[in-house]
Amino acid sequence: MATKEALFKEIFKSNSKRVFHLCYGYTGDNDAANDLMQETFMKVWQNLDKFRNQALISTWIYRIAVNTCLSWLRVEKRQAKEELTDNIIENKKEEFSEKNEQVALLYKCISQLEENERLIITMVLDELPYAEIADIAGISEGNLRVKIHRIKHKLTEIYNRYERF
Repeated sequence: MATKEALFKEIFKSNSKRVFHLCYGYTGDNDAANDLMQETFMKVWQNLDKFRNQALISTWIYRIAVNTCLSWLRVEKRQAKEELTDNIIENKKEEFSEKNEQVALLYKCISQLEENERLIITMVLDELPYAEIADIAGISEGNLRVKIHRIKHKLTEIYNRYERF
């Protein structure tokens, strides 16, 4: 029988990248996404004994991550936001390759979607099976496919607005 520590390390190794992407999709910020990822895995660690194998463990972790991100967003919305001042933008003059710029723009576009749309499209980008995404989102696979189609259409419209500038 594997120890709790060994099991946790394995869970972290196989899920941390996806959880980070999910958190980044909600925040659009590396530091906040890292903090939320750590908070998610603290909750996973604390509740590992309660996991009952009724769902895939990745589905369970995603649900924890989503709830963590949603409660973070509720707090963020209450706080006055002046974070994207010129100073911060000036300080972030990192050299981006064109690909990094496109990825950053994609996440910027994703951040403008509704919360459930962000969740779904982030999981699609992470190549989760549709059955698992549907389970996490609490909808049927058929409904999921319709939502994904609409989300992609909406994202394209948002992306095209940026392209004009």
